[in-house]
Amino acid sequence: MKKTLIVLAHPNMQESVVNKALIETIKDENEITVHDLYTTYTTVENIDVAQEQELLLAHERIIFQFPLYWFSSPAILKEWLDKVFAYGFAYGHEGTKLVGKEAHIVVSAGSPVAEYSAEGYNRFTLEEYFLPLKASILYTGMEFKGIFAVGGALGITPEALAQGATDYKNFILQNS
Repeated sequence: MKKTLIVLAHPNMQESVVNKALIETIKDENEITVHDLYTTYTTVENIDVAQEQELLLAHERIIFQFPLYWFSSPAILKEWLDKVFAYGFAYGHEGTKLVGKEAHIVVSAGSPVAEYSAEGYNRFTLEEYFLPLKASILYTGMEFKGIFAVGGALGITPEALAQGATDYKNFILQNS
């Protein structure tokens, strides 16, 4: 199994339904590190760039996991990217530290996944919503491996949640 870092950006994991259930399924896996940005940092000013870069270097696969917030990620993830994906580390002449690492996006969304389409209620695909994050991943030389989504979070049934958690665990372990 590839050493996997899950960069978790959920502002309220205690009350989360979906993300808490997803993380619960893989929390005991030896090669997976769950790094909760909101637990680690009380403010974005406190982001320890050197520590975050060491975490990235220590893992072969990076998963950015978060709930969909206004068609994007929570703000802490953007600030984390701005600081941690620094010139000379993640890009630029000497910035090759992330080249070849795998990257995935895992998202929970309030609407059903089918509503993220040109014809759907949300009018755009999840892939379109995450183009800036995908571009950042590719710009650093990482290999973008796709998006895993659990939709319908606002009214998810226990059965759908259990299926989403099972699918998530399979996704994480099969892509390792």
